[in-house]
Amino acid sequence: MAVCEQADSGAASERTPDGSPPDPAALIARLAEAIGPDRISDDPDLRTRHATDWSGVPAAAPLAVVRPRTTEEVSAVLQICSAAGQPVAVQGGRTGLCGGAATGDGEIALSLDRMTGLSTVDRRAGTLTVEAGVTLAAVQEAAEESGLFYAVDIGARGTAQIGGTIATNAGGIRVLRYGMTREQVLGLEVVLADGTVLSDMSGMQKNNTGIDLKQLFIGSEGSLGIVTRAVLRLHPRPGATATAWVTMDDETLLPDLLASARAALGPALGAFEPMWRDYLETVSTRMSGFSLPLDPAPVAVIVECFGPDEAAAREALEGFLADRMEAGRVTDAVIASSVDQERRIWAVRDEVPAAYPTAFKAIIPFDVSIPIGRMNAAVGEMRSELTTALPDADLLFYGHLGDSNLHVVVGLHEALTTEAKHRAEAIVYDRVRALGGSVSAEHGIGRSKRRWLAHTRSAAEIETMRRLKAALDPAGILNPGRSFAA
Repeated sequence: MAVCEQADSGAASERTPDGSPPDPAALIARLAEAIGPDRISDDPDLRTRHATDWSGVPAAAPLAVVRPRTTEEVSAVLQICSAAGQPVAVQGGRTGLCGGAATGDGEIALSLDRMTGLSTVDRRAGTLTVEAGVTLAAVQEAAEESGLFYAVDIGARGTAQIGGTIATNAGGIRVLRYGMTREQVLGLEVVLADGTVLSDMSGMQKNNTGIDLKQLFIGSEGSLGIVTRAVLRLHPRPGATATAWVTMDDETLLPDLLASARAALGPALGAFEPMWRDYLETVSTRMSGFSLPLDPAPVAVIVECFGPDEAAAREALEGFLADRMEAGRVTDAVIASSVDQERRIWAVRDEVPAAYPTAFKAIIPFDVSIPIGRMNAAVGEMRSELTTALPDADLLFYGHLGDSNLHVVVGLHEALTTEAKHRAEAIVYDRVRALGGSVSAEHGIGRSKRRWLAHTRSAAEIETMRRLKAALDPAGILNPGRSFAA
């Protein structure tokens, strides 16, 4: 990554003589002078809106909301804040579920929502250059209009911003076929805590000249630097898809069904999304607007197959399912025969979280990774322990089996208590550790999973992360108190 000069803020040090941060009003005035008064606000309503994210983690209103429009303005802001020791909370679409974007006492919220530049798709290279505040949906639409395809897809696509998906290495339903966000990033521009700009926007896949620095920032949750621009990899658009709802009476055969699907369909396998009986029964009995294609079973799976055209995709999927039914591995299956049927099948998987507020008074959500061969053991053990600990709760188990991702949702019919939350967390995360999994599959660590990080990463790994943090952000101003940061 090329190193660019810092923006000239004219501030060598903003600290007061005793080393404490300067008066907030003076700092806000200094920032307004550097990037313009229309880029910063201490309006109470705006500060309240930018205090929280989707996690619901308790937060304090930021001192101010800074909304730069360019990389140079981000650089100027960080140069001033670093010199002053002013903590900064980096914000994208604030759709994370771990409290990473929720602001703490005395922090400034730096929102990238005005950085929405989006270049013309380079069809020959199969790339798209975007600024960090562009939404995932806008990237998908730009790719679609050019006859190409951006592979990352998550339910919050209309709100989630590209910078945030890079900072958390977002996954979603296409990881099985295309990989995580990390695999879609060919170039990155990042502003370090002191305002230094690192820029590697060539978009070349092969560039083995030393350490690939951009990889440090993908998945680092804004703790090492702020992503401001990216070159994204685009793929040929699938000609057609065929989508099936598949039921099984024996959930222990799930890993075998996945292995068979990979062998039979190869790279045409686009998604493999299991939902256990708890999930199916809760959706069918407690949530309106959803229709299960088949009666609830011990487990149901959405299987998606790509093909050059609709007939080829459907033929491949039909052949695979017929073989598995004959072998006794699949109980029943239905393949969508229209776009509307396909949408209704995916709605049972994608749109259910939006119904949680009407079905439950509170939820305790988990997003973890479990080795594929141990997934059913994890579901069974968590189900047993959670039912004993919280007998009145509804449990929902679902996930992306092909990439080891398991979602667990504890639906409460009474107000959430700290005791219930801690009890559920201990059960789930202790089971994850015992089975060799990860406490975070997506969304990162943020604030809410800090105490559980050592369940997944060794002391040596955490210390190495902290050494990187100290080297790149010695003042500790970027997203303090989150992930592995002090």
